[in-house]
Amino acid sequence: MAITSDSFRRARPLLGTFVEIEVAGAAEASMAAAVEAAFEAIADVHRLMSFHEADSDVSRLNREAALRPTAVHAWTFRVLKAATDLNRRSNGSFDIALAPVLQRLGPGSRDAIELLDEHAVRFHRPDVAIDLGGIAKGFAVDRALEVLRRFDIPCGIVNAGGDLATFGTNPHTINIRSPRNPGRIICSVEVANQALASSARRFDPFHAEDTMSSAVIDPGSLRPAHAVDGVSVRAPSCMIADALTKLVMICGTDAGELLEHYDAAALVIAPDGNLQITSTWHHAVHLAA
Repeated sequence: MAITSDSFRRARPLLGTFVEIEVAGAAEASMAAAVEAAFEAIADVHRLMSFHEADSDVSRLNREAALRPTAVHAWTFRVLKAATDLNRRSNGSFDIALAPVLQRLGPGSRDAIELLDEHAVRFHRPDVAIDLGGIAKGFAVDRALEVLRRFDIPCGIVNAGGDLATFGTNPHTINIRSPRNPGRIICSVEVANQALASSARRFDPFHAEDTMSSAVIDPGSLRPAHAVDGVSVRAPSCMIADALTKLVMICGTDAGELLEHYDAAALVIAPDGNLQITSTWHHAVHLAA
């Protein structure tokens, strides 16, 4: 009989952050194999959806899709489908075609991306360039969890720089930090068989003691989002939680209908420091002493 271990944890630099995977309840050799396979799935997502790697699906689309229909991997197509749906439901507030804005080449555009049969994609404007940075990390977490479940691992957590998902019978307690003072924990939340993602004002202790403006760009103003200081979203999938944090940063409390549509809940930190918590999530949020 294989001897089970209490837990098995590994971390690696991927997706522009550190990804940590912790599992429990199986033989150590089985858990090690499962975690290795989960990291491989995350690395595959990175290779497919990196904005910077020349041979990624995203880079190929940015070079070719305005000239001809361009086929991509099924995973990339799935993320594009989710992103275009979010774009439509948010009236353009979630816009993966903002890469030109970020490079100061011009504005993003609604309806600039057409999804075709056989995982092909076409851009309707020559200046369109996409960036999946606002949704791909969550998708990678979901794929890692899918792998772990396929190995019959009973429980675990995948955490990619704060975008995370859990599975198993026991809830995980996650601390939420103040956007203006990241050294201070303002509350903790319980997450069980769900995903959690967070967005907030940027913080670089090597350059400034205070936080800086958000990295999330509002397509309406083409400026950093400032409706709220920070947000954490709980959702059935990490891909959706990841994307919804950007929408709440842009739309604030006006994102309520979107949260409801995706069966998600949010904890919003207002610029004055007040917390606003979706009513369906109050029971799982515990304020710090």
